[in-house]
Amino acid sequence: MSTRRLRLITFNIAHGRGLTPIQGLTSRRKLRLNLRRIAHLLGGLGADVVAMQEVDECSVWSGSFDHLDYLRAHAGFPHAAFGINNRRHGLVNLSYGNAILSRFPIAETETIVFGKRRVGEKGFLFAEIDVGGKVVPVVNLHLHFSSRKKRLLQLELLITWLRTKQRERGASWAVMPIVCGDFNTPGTKDDATAALLSHLCDYGDYVLHPLLGPTFPSPLPRRALDFVFIPPGCKAVRSEVVRSFLSDHRPVMVEFSVA
Repeated sequence: MSTRRLRLITFNIAHGRGLTPIQGLTSRRKLRLNLRRIAHLLGGLGADVVAMQEVDECSVWSGSFDHLDYLRAHAGFPHAAFGINNRRHGLVNLSYGNAILSRFPIAETETIVFGKRRVGEKGFLFAEIDVGGKVVPVVNLHLHFSSRKKRLLQLELLITWLRTKQRERGASWAVMPIVCGDFNTPGTKDDATAALLSHLCDYGDYVLHPLLGPTFPSPLPRRALDFVFIPPGCKAVRSEVVRSFLSDHRPVMVEFSVA
C-alpha cells in the first residue's frame, strides 16, 4: 500500500495587510509586497495544502484585486478554491472569506456561510483533494471572534453538515475530514476547540494540533487561536507554529502520512 506524506498549513492572512491594525490603510503596493512575502513563505515551507482565512476576492479595502489568484501565481500552486462568506456591492465593494491552495487537484468544494451579514460573517470551505487517487477531505473554518455562544452554534451547524456529508461521501474518503482554521477561542476548556474535539471523537481518535504554542498576536503571541484537527488514519504527525510576522496570526503547519 503506497503512503503519501503531506504538509498542510492553516493561516489567517488578515486581508494581506500585515501588522497594520486598521483595515483599509495599507496601499495596494504594500498589499502586493506582503502577499508576495506570504507566497515565498509558503513555498519555502514546502506546503502541499494551504487553508487560509480572511482572503479578499476584490475588496476596496484591500486593493480591489484577487488576493487568492495573486498568491496562487506567486507561490506556484496549480489549484485553488475560494469560499466567499461576505459580499457587499455598491460604493464600498467587499468580497472575502476562506480559501485553499493545493498542489493536488481539488475535486469538489462547498461553501457554508453561517449567517446573512454582508460584513464580518463567518463560515467554512469544504474541499475534497485528490492526492494520487486518494480523496482527502479538508474543512477550512473561521469562527466568530467575540461570542462563545455564537461559536458553539456555528460548530453545531458544522457538525450537522459533516454528518450529512459523511453519509453521502464518506465511503470515498481516505480519512475523515481534516478540520482546520481560526477558531477565535480564548483557550477555555469549554469553548470551541474542546467542543469540536468532543464531537469529532465520535468518528475516532482525532488529535488537536499544535500541541504547544500560541499563534496570536504574531509579534508576541499569547493566545492559541489557530488549530488543525487531525483524524485517525493520518500517521507520523508532526506540527509546529511557524515564526512569521506577515499577519497578526502565525501559521500552523502539520505534516502527516496518508496510506
